[in-house]
Amino acid sequence: MSVHEHQPHPVKLVIEDDYRRNRLTVFFRLILVIPHVIWFFLFTVWIILMSIPNWVISLFTGKPPRWFHDLMCAYVRYQAHLNAYFSLVGNPYPGFAGEEGEYPIDIELPAEPSKQPRWTIFFRIFLAIPALIVSGVGLTAGGGQAYGRSRRRSFSTGSGSLAAVCGFLGWFASLALGRMPKGLRDAGAWSIGYTAQTSAYLLLVTDRYPNADPTEMLAGVERPPRHPVRVVGDPYDLRRSRLTVFFRLLLTLPHVVWLLLWTIPAFFAAIAQWFVTLFRGTPAASLHRFLTRFVRYRLHVYAYLFLVANPFPGFGGAEGTYPLDLEVAAPERQNRWKTFFRIFLVIPAFVVDAALGASLYAAAFLTWFYALARGAAPWGLRNLSAYALRYDAQVQSYALLLTDRYPHASPLEGEDEPAE
Repeated sequence: MSVHEHQPHPVKLVIEDDYRRNRLTVFFRLILVIPHVIWFFLFTVWIILMSIPNWVISLFTGKPPRWFHDLMCAYVRYQAHLNAYFSLVGNPYPGFAGEEGEYPIDIELPAEPSKQPRWTIFFRIFLAIPALIVSGVGLTAGGGQAYGRSRRRSFSTGSGSLAAVCGFLGWFASLALGRMPKGLRDAGAWSIGYTAQTSAYLLLVTDRYPNADPTEMLAGVERPPRHPVRVVGDPYDLRRSRLTVFFRLLLTLPHVVWLLLWTIPAFFAAIAQWFVTLFRGTPAASLHRFLTRFVRYRLHVYAYLFLVANPFPGFGGAEGTYPLDLEVAAPERQNRWKTFFRIFLVIPAFVVDAALGASLYAAAFLTWFYALARGAAPWGLRNLSAYALRYDAQVQSYALLLTDRYPHASPLEGEDEPAE
């Protein structure tokens, strides 16, 4: 399906919270959430038990009974409220009933149960596996899914979770600043929205498949300022060659070798640039051009390897030579303190980058099968992968002193600030 035929998803993320956080409740968040952990476990057991008759009845009637539909909706909302509170995406203490409109980070769900194809109901647990992979590996926050397989933990999906990482880093930032950084808040909110769509699909609230597209998930959220490092390209070209997709790993090997060789001079160039920027306050233009080409080439290789783009990339990292390209601003004056401590300042960004990397691998794994079958990349997963690559390019650019603007974790692309 092309993007022009795409209709809004019936499960929508609603964000009415600001970025202010109460330092006292942030500090004791793990203790304050304990009653919800207990209730979530009990609620999850009840949902598992009720899912069985809901599935059987829906299979025969073609749609879930109203009572079951309302119960599943309450669970999906409560899961989102709890995830938002636990990961600091929301500030107020949530209720226990999952009522619509009671929390500033909310989920809008279909009010009435709808007819669904019986074959999709019958195979729902299997059809949901790709979404569960993306949600479980890269996106889920606290609650996780209460179905599909037994879990060793009822409240955490692991350290690789994007929302968990954003919540962890946001905890320190909120204590220091009294507010949640926009990038971390937006990334956490997006992960909560995708988890809600996955839950709603699996629990028969809707037969619409989850959509990982960040732009749709965060529709209405204010975009961050434009970053000096931007990913550009044609967002509508989803065509993929089945032959090159099948052999993508083998075809990428020459680029992997060349990228590793290029990393060595780039490392020494970054050290030289650090001294130049520290003493002059401005990066050397020649080193800036060399390192920009390295970061751009890295993006081209990763875009090809992870099926975000289709053509075989060149080996030079030249601008304008690949469908998914990198724009880097010219060298500007940089703060010497930021330059001196750059290796330490970049650590939180590397942590977020690692979490997004898990999402990128999951998306590429699923895209490989999809592209072989359809000859195209799925819109949502392609945009998820592009987001991960864009953030990785910003992290590399910050670490290599191409800019002293910190990487922005928001899934939304930045926009130009209005002229005065």
